[in-house]
Amino acid sequence: MKAQPYIVMAKPVGSLCNMECSFCYYLNTPSQENLGLSEGKGPLRSIMSGEMLESFIKQYITSSPGPVVSFTWHGGEPTLAGLDFYKLAVELQKKYLPEGWICWNNLQTNGLLLDEKWCAFLASEKFQVGLSIDGTAHIHDKHRKDRGNKKGSAYEGAVAAVRLLQSHGLQPDLLCTVNSDTAKRPLDVYRALRKLNTGWIQFIPVVVKEKSSDPEGGPGGLKMTAESVSGPMYGDFLCAVFDEWLLNDLGRLDVQLFAETMQVWAGGRAGLCWMTPTCGRALIVESEGSVYSCDHFVAPDHRIGDINTSDLGELADSQAQIRFGLDKRDSLPGQCRSCPWLKFCNGGCPKDRFALSKDGEPGLNYLCQGFSRFFSYIEPALSLVDSFAQQGLSSEAIMTKLRERFAALWKGVGRNDPCPCGSGKKAKSCCWAKRI
Repeated sequence: MKAQPYIVMAKPVGSLCNMECSFCYYLNTPSQENLGLSEGKGPLRSIMSGEMLESFIKQYITSSPGPVVSFTWHGGEPTLAGLDFYKLAVELQKKYLPEGWICWNNLQTNGLLLDEKWCAFLASEKFQVGLSIDGTAHIHDKHRKDRGNKKGSAYEGAVAAVRLLQSHGLQPDLLCTVNSDTAKRPLDVYRALRKLNTGWIQFIPVVVKEKSSDPEGGPGGLKMTAESVSGPMYGDFLCAVFDEWLLNDLGRLDVQLFAETMQVWAGGRAGLCWMTPTCGRALIVESEGSVYSCDHFVAPDHRIGDINTSDLGELADSQAQIRFGLDKRDSLPGQCRSCPWLKFCNGGCPKDRFALSKDGEPGLNYLCQGFSRFFSYIEPALSLVDSFAQQGLSSEAIMTKLRERFAALWKGVGRNDPCPCGSGKKAKSCCWAKRI
């Protein structure tokens, strides 16, 4: 019996990376340290062997309901496995793929190792590429250091990779982290990404805990790293970017969270795992074959098996994995269950649910204030867009009407007046830069 649909994120080089990002949550995870795969402990051991690659591909295709099998290659930096590794992967996919089925490959990369040969291969095999770039050069280079500074500015290297991919007919998805610096410059970051003209942007909040002896550092004596974004900061960032996108780029450029939210608003289901009621259908396969419940839970407690001794499809449908997925829904605090925005976030990603609710109940998402701010802020706009769309208006016509309303909202508002967005702040300290 085939497994129910699931996806696998394969990490062919484990945590091995050619960059040092200040907010990396993966490099020193317990599993990597135990396997000797962390920096300085023999990186050659972290590259998936050809035999392991074949076993993974065969098991994944065999257990998939088809007719499309999605492969996501992640890291660390997955291009460190080498171009020949992916040529072999494609050959093996074709070997085991049933007639009439197709494979979809996605490569998540920092772009620094991409060259003409890489891009020609990715284009010929129709890979989709997700490329990490944090908006502006200052922010990107501050937090994403090229190990050994071999490429100079990591930002310039990422931009060059975008342009090279585009020259081969590939439009990469831009993956932008929202850290404590990014959150302060929402329009600068968004506009810089928009200039790259790829058509798709993802904003990923940086939420990383660090151990603290401070009893007021949070639940369990934890506090956040300096790079982490707070809930309110994240909410303000999203609202600022949403206004810019809605008034200028509706129908031209997609922002993942906005697209997913509008899909739920229209009565559909979100595709993002953290927005769904349950999770557990996105597994991780490490370089030596270990299988984990989720990318954010690569730790011994969430190791559900390995593809050397177990079938991948059976692991996906194992009781441990099913329970992991259901825990997201079943452990929601009362504050979430009664929240008007529950249908959008469903409590958010379990990795971020370590805050206390208003009633002192554990399991509240650390970013809850930001999500509430964002979803409540965009609700009137979504209603308007839906109304205009029902009238048959084009995206351009909708933006024109929205800009007229936005301009009217700001009419007569001075720098020291309350901001029209309703934040309670003075306009100069809030949305002044967004006014038309």
